[in-house]
Amino acid sequence: MKGGPCLAIDWGTTNRRVHLLDAGGAVLSTERSDRGIRAIAPGGFGAEIAALRERFGPLPVIAAGMVGSTRGMQEVPYVPAPADIAALAAVLAPAAGVEDMWIVPGVSCRTGGHADVMRGEEVQALGAVAAGLAPADALVCQPGTHNKWIELRAGRITGFATAMTGELFALLRDHSILAEMLDGPIEDGPAFRAGVAAAGQGNLLEQLFGVRAAVLLGDLPRTQAAAFLSGLLIGADAGGRAIAGRTVHLLADRQLGGLYAAAIEALGGVSLFIDSRAAFAAGIHCIRGLSHV
Repeated sequence: MKGGPCLAIDWGTTNRRVHLLDAGGAVLSTERSDRGIRAIAPGGFGAEIAALRERFGPLPVIAAGMVGSTRGMQEVPYVPAPADIAALAAVLAPAAGVEDMWIVPGVSCRTGGHADVMRGEEVQALGAVAAGLAPADALVCQPGTHNKWIELRAGRITGFATAMTGELFALLRDHSILAEMLDGPIEDGPAFRAGVAAAGQGNLLEQLFGVRAAVLLGDLPRTQAAAFLSGLLIGADAGGRAIAGRTVHLLADRQLGGLYAAAIEALGGVSLFIDSRAAFAAGIHCIRGLSHV
């Protein structure tokens, strides 16, 4: 596996991103698909890799994310925080039954009796530092279904927290009494900012029902309910991070990341976007170089 191009796979629950890297770690091409682990039948990961190699060539593969979970190709134990990129490289796991494939471990954290885990986000966060996209001491936010807030100190993940912000919004939009009111656009604007401002001013569970009441009583236009709810949830998430006066490095696309940036700035912080693809590629390239496999 030493030297030469490789495939770097960010393999999540619902989506998969396959990056073709050259020997220096530069991204030559990227394939995005909905072939997340939930789309793969038990025992079907070997065939997936074979299909990728038919398209990209017989290249070595390094994969990160939920592919290494109990629901994925095989379980790879977590590395406990504090963890740097060398700690991940030291326990890079060979994939069972597939030649020239390795799986990156996730990271676990226990703080004050609270447990947390991540798979995949650690590669981006540490890769951002390795590539000079973020400083060695930084607060990183990775918006998504399960939003991550990661503290980096001296290039190590020292702690992190996961919020089910995106998943909660999706559940409310699709399965709650609010669903019929949440078909409006979700964008930064007065309604979103009002939701951010309202977050933390009361009981969140009461505020969620309050969205319905506000629409029924004419206090909130139905077309703005989704944006307000998004602001309420993101504001509650970001508002619990003591971000006033801090710089938050966002590993996100501009659409979702833009909403977090607006909330962060409304709460007194500063946001900086990081290219998540470049960060992931840098993380995998660094792990590959340190692992000597």
